[in-house]
Amino acid sequence: MTFMVLLSCIVTLAFLAVVAWALIQINHQLAAIGGTPESFLAKLRLGLRAIEKQTSHLPTLLEQTNSVLVSIKGGLPVLAGNLTPKSATGEKNG
Repeated sequence: MTFMVLLSCIVTLAFLAVVAWALIQINHQLAAIGGTPESFLAKLRLGLRAIEKQTSHLPTLLEQTNSVLVSIKGGLPVLAGNLTPKSATGEKNG
């Protein structure tokens, strides 16, 4: 009975050692991706922040553009009525 308890403890410790070793290896691999300021993740984060700052003014401009496009849309039926095959040749409609 004592032998089985001792063997179980040794196997458990060996298992925990393997898990700890694997976690250390994973940590080393992830450090290259995002652990330092020169890492790929840090460079990506810096680029995304720059894009966010450069495009932060777009929502207000898009609202203005949308209102202008709505007014243009209102005038398109009149324009379509004036554009006929005759108007392409310079002749007057009507």
